[in-house]
Amino acid sequence: MSLDTTEEAGLSTKSVVKPVNAKDRIHAIDMLRGIALFGVLAVNLVEEFRVSLFQQFLPTQPLLSPIDSTLQNFISIFLEMKAFALFSILFGVGLAIQSERLGNSGSRLRLLMRRLLALLAIGLVHLLLIWNGDILTEYALAGFVVLPLLWLPTWSTALAAFGLLALYIAMPALPIPIPWPSLAMMQQHVLEANSVYATGSYGQILRFSWNELPYVLPLHEFVFSRTLGLFAVGMLAWRAGVLRSPHRHKALLLVVIGLGLTLGLLLNSSATIHAVTSWNMPAVTASCLSNAAGIFMGLGYAAAVISLVEFTSARSVLGVFAPLGRMAFTNYLLQSVIFSWVFFGYGLGYFGRFGLAGTLLFGTVVYGSQMVFSVWWLRRYRFGPIEWLWRTLMYGVRQPMAISHDIIRGAARTSI
Repeated sequence: MSLDTTEEAGLSTKSVVKPVNAKDRIHAIDMLRGIALFGVLAVNLVEEFRVSLFQQFLPTQPLLSPIDSTLQNFISIFLEMKAFALFSILFGVGLAIQSERLGNSGSRLRLLMRRLLALLAIGLVHLLLIWNGDILTEYALAGFVVLPLLWLPTWSTALAAFGLLALYIAMPALPIPIPWPSLAMMQQHVLEANSVYATGSYGQILRFSWNELPYVLPLHEFVFSRTLGLFAVGMLAWRAGVLRSPHRHKALLLVVIGLGLTLGLLLNSSATIHAVTSWNMPAVTASCLSNAAGIFMGLGYAAAVISLVEFTSARSVLGVFAPLGRMAFTNYLLQSVIFSWVFFGYGLGYFGRFGLAGTLLFGTVVYGSQMVFSVWWLRRYRFGPIEWLWRTLMYGVRQPMAISHDIIRGAARTSI
């Protein structure tokens, strides 16, 4: 038996609905979140901390060694957009779970709004003072948009998910007025970024990153419908019972694995892109297929991890990712602090100086250190520090942080 979440909330037991089989479900989701965090780390580190975000959009790319080229292709095919898709799905799951827990409290809407406002505040601090590649601000704003779905029938959530994801897939072919900087502007910007981020002071880098925000905003506008759609998918998965009772939905999970990974790899393959080109199809078709591939593979990854955890002995192996996943919020922000200091001029100034393989090796060391740190921390405290702050801001009540010996002994006796 796990500790009741009503103690965390500072609400009476009568006012909160407890989730079914919370311990097993949350454990599996934490493993998935921990695994997804490595994909996010790899993409952010290689494409945004190591070099300018806009380097990838230039027609002329730096020459890469064979190993760097292989790793870049791996990240592009298996991680880019897919890891963020996983996090979006999990965020939607979290919203649905929190809504259910607060279902009979009489203040569900107020607390969910405060939860998103707290996330927005933390995201803005991250965006404006640490690193402008922040995703938390977008997640908070998207959360406000999909919040009404928690009060609507399940079929409406499914319809919203389908419509939003279809819009995202088709967006490259639609006349949607999203401004995008010109090639000459991006080339000039990359040159300036290479100088400022590598040698600038904290103040200089901060001003440059703020000036960069108008160029970054179109990227968020382009993926916003995908974020909303995957939030809805996560809500749907929880409300339909797929995560609550995975053994009852084993066939569905296996179908999602098969179709998701197969279609994702097929649509993202060089052979498919070559076929699109040779058949004289519109150039935007490849972009549409790439958008679809990211969604399919994200869903396939999620179903695969849940199935491995619930249906195989891999649970004991994948369990090493659970502590890091429980502290994913803290670890995500900590990665930004570490990587900013290593790559930016106010720290070690390695911006533009690391190869791709060396960068990934460094990121893997950081990730492994966070795994060890998370285990150490959670043996002593109930939440990660940022998770604790988020809960405290949400409920307006200081949450208990340390794990007392009495609670540990009581939980042990209950489990026996």
